[in-house]
Amino acid sequence: MRAPRSSAFAMAAAAIAVPLAAGCGGDPAKPGSPDGGRRTGGTSGAPAPASPKASWIPAFVAGMSPAEKVGQLFVPTFAGQGAAQSMIKRYKVGGLIYFPGNMRTPAQTAAQSNALQRSSKVPLLLGVDEEQGIVSRTPFITSFPGNMALGATRRPEDARAAARVTGTELRAVGINQNYAPVADVNVNPANPVIGVRSFGSDPALVSRMLQAAIEGYQAAGVAATAKHFPGHGDTDTDSHTGLPVINHSRAEWERLDAPPFKAAIASDVDAIMSAHIVVPKLDGSGDPSTLSRKVLTGLLRDTLGFKGVIVTDSLQMEGARKKYGDSATPVRAINAGADQLLMPPSLPRAYDAVLKAVQSGKISKQRLDDAVSRILRLKEQRGLFRGTRVDPARASRIIGSKDNRATVRQVAEHAVTLVRNEGVLPLKQGRVYVSGPRSDVLAAALRREGVRTVGSAGAADATVLTTLNAGASTTATRVRTLTSQPVIVAALGRPYDLDKAGGAKAALATYSSGTPALTALAKALAGKIKPTGKLPVPAAGKPPGTGLTY
Repeated sequence: MRAPRSSAFAMAAAAIAVPLAAGCGGDPAKPGSPDGGRRTGGTSGAPAPASPKASWIPAFVAGMSPAEKVGQLFVPTFAGQGAAQSMIKRYKVGGLIYFPGNMRTPAQTAAQSNALQRSSKVPLLLGVDEEQGIVSRTPFITSFPGNMALGATRRPEDARAAARVTGTELRAVGINQNYAPVADVNVNPANPVIGVRSFGSDPALVSRMLQAAIEGYQAAGVAATAKHFPGHGDTDTDSHTGLPVINHSRAEWERLDAPPFKAAIASDVDAIMSAHIVVPKLDGSGDPSTLSRKVLTGLLRDTLGFKGVIVTDSLQMEGARKKYGDSATPVRAINAGADQLLMPPSLPRAYDAVLKAVQSGKISKQRLDDAVSRILRLKEQRGLFRGTRVDPARASRIIGSKDNRATVRQVAEHAVTLVRNEGVLPLKQGRVYVSGPRSDVLAAALRREGVRTVGSAGAADATVLTTLNAGASTTATRVRTLTSQPVIVAALGRPYDLDKAGGAKAALATYSSGTPALTALAKALAGKIKPTGKLPVPAAGKPPGTGLTY
């Protein structure tokens, strides 16, 4: 007999209601305890009591109407708080995704999250694309170098600490799902969409760092999302603007792409995001993986045994929309095995299409109930049914704290990688000219370390040339124009810039052009710290694992 939805919710609330301090969340690493005994906000407070397992979910789902169930599948963008509340009221959406325009300050964002949660009868998954590095959506967050810098540290503890800080700051403003970390293995230097977003080109390294990052996010009470399945690391097409084809054989996929996703599943990752890519050897239909039952259900669910939430990459991307259009695509994604539909181009159109498919039987009741049940389990695991309110004043205190900035400094210093040094580093007494992207920031950092900088190459004893995804050929040309004194090349983005920098006397990589990375680079150039990073990808003619020191 179907229980009324209201009574199902009441039973659920009674079963798991416990006091919840601001910022508290769950950790599925300890089943039966939605917050895993995590301290409030990830920093201080008493451990929360354990709650019963989510045995209430089947009755809760049975009490929902088809329209309410369909709403749970959607995670749209929103222009402002009023628009979001209208979508919650009209479509009963299961979540929302934040972008910079939704987040002015920590206090405003926390207050907005509270208002959105109050508008929804079912707790919302409030998500964001906060990978750090070149994909950072939260304007005020403590800024870390990205994944490739973490891969260069070769220290899982750094990846765990960075994710813990990021997760703690997100949860402090009410964001409880992060569409990170990236699980892709970047084996193609020409990849236009992944690059330094990847931990590296070695599946084993990526797997280790990925697991540590997942642990960090979940310890902070934030749902982690490994992406982009089945692997976006070997493409020269951007799925935002086209439909990439990856011609890995099944054996190559097993060796290169699959290990990080297996590691994520072994770490009980909350969600896995699908990629809008075609892998003919995994599915010969020509459909993108987001719409492929063979990939999402056959491979990810049945073969790899993933039991968590499958979320699509943004349905606004051309790789998802190109073949079937905006109405058929969400229906196909659900039938392929996706549970969450992220960023539909038109929520009304997508919602109506899915609801009609449910009513006609094109999407089965079982498929719909399975998806909704997984989404509710994720919410329960993250502690959302125990409370969602956060403290705006506390958010302002936590974000950018001294301890968090110290963690950034540590990661940036550990990442600096010295690839070549023909006796010119560390910089001795003399005058140094700094040229290239962010040269003003680096020059100022060098002066703070006691290095004398000058305004022209002709007046210098050495030149530091920075590059930022200039390409190997462009870098080689720039080095040749500076042959009057020793040239030191520092790649601030993709380390592949160093591939044709053989004319330089020294070569380094930071994988980030952010101020913390440049500060760490200056310290390494001046000899105030010893570089300890190791290449996470082949670069400068050297294999992964290369790294010199003083």
